[in-house]
Amino acid sequence: MYNSEIISYEISKHPTLEPILKALDKAIEVTKINKVKIIFHSDQGWAYQAKQYTSKLEEEGITQSMSRKGNCLDNGL
Repeated sequence: MYNSEIISYEISKHPTLEPILKALDKAIEVTKINKVKIIFHSDQGWAYQAKQYTSKLEEEGITQSMSRKGNCLDNGL
């Protein structure tokens, strides 16, 4: 929401965790130059709750933020 810039993305034919983790790795690399506290906001999708995903955020010192269940308007904040 800071400036509507797309930081990273990955395209896949199948909904698996691998492309999602690749996109996260790219985003971490792009944002490493910032010395500020990073907050990652998402919905409560299965991938964002996967142990591999949450562990990676924790390892990188990134705070995870999630929308309230059933409230898509949270994603705009």
